Amino acid sequence: MHTNSSEPNAPVKTAQTTFRIVEALKSLDGATVTELSSHLDIPKSSAHNYLRTLEHLGYVVERDQEYGVSLRFLDLGGYARSRERLYSIALPEMERLAEATGEYANLLVEEHGLGVFLARERGENAVSLDSYAGQSVRLHTTALGKTILAYLPEERVEQIIERHGLPAKTEHTITDGDELFEALGDIRDREHAYDREERIKGLHCVAVPILCDGEIAASLSVSGPVSRIDQDRIDSEILPELRRAANIIELNQTHS
Repeated sequence: MHTNSSEPNAPVKTAQTTFRIVEALKSLDGATVTELSSHLDIPKSSAHNYLRTLEHLGYVVERDQEYGVSLRFLDLGGYARSRERLYSIALPEMERLAEATGEYANLLVEEHGLGVFLARERGENAVSLDSYAGQSVRLHTTALGKTILAYLPEERVEQIIERHGLPAKTEHTITDGDELFEALGDIRDREHAYDREERIKGLHCVAVPILCDGEIAASLSVSGPVSRIDQDRIDSEILPELRRAANIIELNQTHS
């Protein structure tokens, strides 16, 4: 489902500003008119007009002079996800995977050069994390994302790096292009990827690809604390469960 959009020839500035405001309200976890004006370097009058318009349309809520995104976006996100056939196919296997491992089972797809969590299922022992369905992450920072990159054409990977860079999330994040391409080759060889505290300290993750007609459709992973996700457990328990689940998802995606 990956997309490779380029800059429009004639961008509509009001549309750009509208979505800059929505993204800012998310990143700031809500803001007053003054805070938003300062954050985006736009006049307070403009910020106020945009916010009032978005509030009238139901996309923003205002409480005690602070504005935030509304649950209208949950409706849009739920609709977008429901249209993804892979989601409904993968969900039963993710539930079984989370139950079998007791950890988080995660499904990631690529869109606009970023990884988007299409679904997350929590096992009974899973630790609380900052991730949620719909969240976007840099592909190079996760086992899920590196799995997707490993199966994309090299030219596409280079475009993603050019657009989004290779910023560090922790001291373990790969930030060098040559090192990343070497890692992607290793992932293709062994058909799975690791994230050893590369996005979140204290978290390990192992991921496998989900292929459809020979092309990468998504990646599936199990993640958990370093103290529980060691190599012995990965080899003896987690990888076999992941590969079983991915195989069933691939078959259902291809033949259903």
